[in-house]
Amino acid sequence: MDGGGRLSRSVNQPGRRSDSVGMTASGGSRSRGRSSEPIFRDPKLNQLVAVFERLPRGAGLAATVAVLIGAITLGIVKGGHADDVTSAMSDARNAAANAVGFRITSVAISGRKQLTQDEVLAIGGVNGRSSLLFLDAATVREKLEADPWIREATVQKLYPGRLQIDVTERKPFALWQEDGRVSVIDEDGTVLEPYVARRFVSLPLVVGKGAASRVSEFFKVLAQYPQVRSAVKAVVFVGERRWNLRLANKLDVRLPEHDVERALATLTRAEAEDHLFSRDITAIDLRLPDRLTVRLSDDAAKARDEALNKDKKAKRKAGNA
Repeated sequence: MDGGGRLSRSVNQPGRRSDSVGMTASGGSRSRGRSSEPIFRDPKLNQLVAVFERLPRGAGLAATVAVLIGAITLGIVKGGHADDVTSAMSDARNAAANAVGFRITSVAISGRKQLTQDEVLAIGGVNGRSSLLFLDAATVREKLEADPWIREATVQKLYPGRLQIDVTERKPFALWQEDGRVSVIDEDGTVLEPYVARRFVSLPLVVGKGAASRVSEFFKVLAQYPQVRSAVKAVVFVGERRWNLRLANKLDVRLPEHDVERALATLTRAEAEDHLFSRDITAIDLRLPDRLTVRLSDDAAKARDEALNKDKKAKRKAGNA
């Protein structure tokens, strides 16, 4: 009420009302604009989202586990522990098999002469943890035949706990010396051991490059002349072409490259008739087909020269008389 007794009434103010309405309209307009604005995505991203939406429940967990397993495997390989892990897994399954009755309780090995039973088993990879159930007979055989001593092998598994191994060993044939190193070889030249144990010291000595693969054939020829063969201490392959004989008294016999039988026959006759092997000589040369040449030792040569000089002096005196 004003001073004149009239009620006071608020008067609409167009400017202010317009501001209020305008703000409301403007604010509402902005809100509606944001909600209706279209969303644009990369088509490839949409396809990827669709793929993940179609995956079955639990696929994410499986993928995570697969990634972890892959990372662990990579770490094992990179760290050089693959063999250790494989060995541990093999031991675990063998232990399980042994626990249920597949332990190897009996081992029979036939054909071995140079190798011990423990050596055969070690070569084949069979140990106290091995079970018959998980033992790979083919792998054991391959390992055995990879050893130079073993020519052939057979492996049989007889359940529940018997293992049968049959081996054919190579026979030590000779000692082969090359570049100052001496090895034990078999008949075809296979190196059986890179050193010489005491039990092999009586084998014949073969010297020279290429001699290992050729000596068997030569010894077959030499065996036909026992008088010569019994005196031989070593044979030397010269220039990979021909052989020399070194006799027990350090006498060298030089054989030709071809027609070796003829030369050995000549040597046999000379020994029977003249006892050449016990003479004071250092070498016998049979390389020429029509002659046998000997080389005297230094003492024998000196004695021979002195004898010749005496003979010459005696002849001169006889002539002067």
